Amino acid sequence: MRVLFIGDVVGSLGRDTVTTYLPRLKKKYRPQVTILNGENAASGRGITGKIYKKFLADGVDVVTMGNHTWDNRDIFEFIDDAKKMVRPANFPEGTPGQGMVFVKVNTIELAVINLQARAFMVDLDDPFRKVEALVAEARRRTPFIFVDFHGETTSEKQAMGWFLDGKVSAVVGTHTHVQTNDARILPQGTAYLSDAGMTGPYDGILGMKRENVLEKFWTALPQRFEVVEKGRSILSGCLIDIDEKTGAAKKIETIQISDDRPFME
Repeated sequence: MRVLFIGDVVGSLGRDTVTTYLPRLKKKYRPQVTILNGENAASGRGITGKIYKKFLADGVDVVTMGNHTWDNRDIFEFIDDAKKMVRPANFPEGTPGQGMVFVKVNTIELAVINLQARAFMVDLDDPFRKVEALVAEARRRTPFIFVDFHGETTSEKQAMGWFLDGKVSAVVGTHTHVQTNDARILPQGTAYLSDAGMTGPYDGILGMKRENVLEKFWTALPQRFEVVEKGRSILSGCLIDIDEKTGAAKKIETIQISDDRPFME
């Protein structure tokens, strides 16, 4: 099984980049499942029903979320009907939406789990205990399990990778918008990457207009961050090959498409 994961899609530039390159990525790499983090898709904060449906129309199989899940109130109108969306599973019991979804791939299934870290973030339920229960539930149906761990620190993400080594097929981090250079297969067969990076504005700072961010660092005063809506873009993500007998990862490689790393057909 081959899984394509696309990192945090930011604003309209990110959405347009997905529309442009996803068909070409699918043609080149032939993934059976495409997963995308969409928590920044609506002007950098949250997602709308229209955007969610456009991702599916573009060929995305599952949309994962994160700490900006609730920033666009439109989500409350559709999340319970969004069968191909997962929000962090360690939100409190009774939160709208789902934290795990199963995707049919021929005769097998891939479980996709979304979790949010706690270091320097909102103190949600323990992601380690939550994922332990979800993995036990998922493995009653399938050994193929993908985890999007949305968090600030590489240490917490690495801890999750080691915690799940041999229990899931892949642990891929999101949230920091900067792709890390540590893609590897852990000893017990779990693919790991601290952060897949972002898809969106290439010349902003984490997708935001540089001027506002620079002013904040220069003055230490509050600033309103705005998403870059025009200009060059980048697509970041990774490709994971999973053994169809065992569910263990065989290969992980990062993907970046930008003016400095042009897409090669």
